Amino acid sequence: MSDTTGFIKNLPHGLVASFTSTLDEALNASLINPRLLIMKSDAKKLVEKHNSLNHSELLKVVSHIQREQGEWILHTLMVEGCDVPFKFKRKGNYQNLKGARVNITYYPEQQVVAGIVFDVMKVVRIKKG
Repeated sequence: MSDTTGFIKNLPHGLVASFTSTLDEALNASLINPRLLIMKSDAKKLVEKHNSLNHSELLKVVSHIQREQGEWILHTLMVEGCDVPFKFKRKGNYQNLKGARVNITYYPEQQVVAGIVFDVMKVVRIKKG
C-alpha cells in the first residue's frame, strides 16, 4: 500500500524527476484514493535535494481564494507577515484554509500580468500544521 498527493501543475522538471518512484507506483496501482493537501514526503529532504525550494512551518493563512481555471482550481493563499501570494493548482476545491496554520514547501517565481512583473510563491507541498 502506498499513498501520494494530488498533482500540482507546472512543476520544474528536476522536481518532477524526484517523484518518479511515486508516479510509477500510481501507474501500477489497482486503486488510487485521492487525498488533497496531505503529503508524507520529508520536506527537509526535498529542500536539501532542490536548492530552489524553501520550506516554512506553521504559517497562518489570512486569505484563501479558489478560482476555476479551465479543468483546474487555482488556490491562492496569503499568509501572515508576507505580502507575496502562495499559489498552487488542484483538480478540485478544498476546505477553506483561512485561519489555519500550514507547513508549505515552495519556490519563488515571477509572473507577468499586463506587462507588470509580480513575485509569487509556487507551492509544491502543503500540509495543515
